[in-house]
Amino acid sequence: MWELFRPDIYRYVSNNEIWFDPETRQPLTRCPWLKTEAELVAGKVRYSCDIYLDRPEDCRHYPSNIEEMHRDECEMLESHDLAKPRQAQRKLDIIMSDSRPPSFYQ
Repeated sequence: MWELFRPDIYRYVSNNEIWFDPETRQPLTRCPWLKTEAELVAGKVRYSCDIYLDRPEDCRHYPSNIEEMHRDECEMLESHDLAKPRQAQRKLDIIMSDSRPPSFYQ
């Protein structure tokens, strides 16, 4: 679909894999669509997805758990989540309930 309708995204795809530099074809270390915004409260950084409505399927289901976020050094994971992982997991499950496929709960 990206090839036809979102060539701006598709240019970061190589051999059906994402995210590659459009010029060098080398893998990127970070999603090119993940943007940071300075947040005024407590000097925190906030992240947003510039292709949220057209994001890949993997992104729609990510993250599945706090441990995965920690392993992947997810930018959305905050220090208080690591201090109280069960509480953070419950909150994550609520947030992600509409994004996860039904097979996740089986």
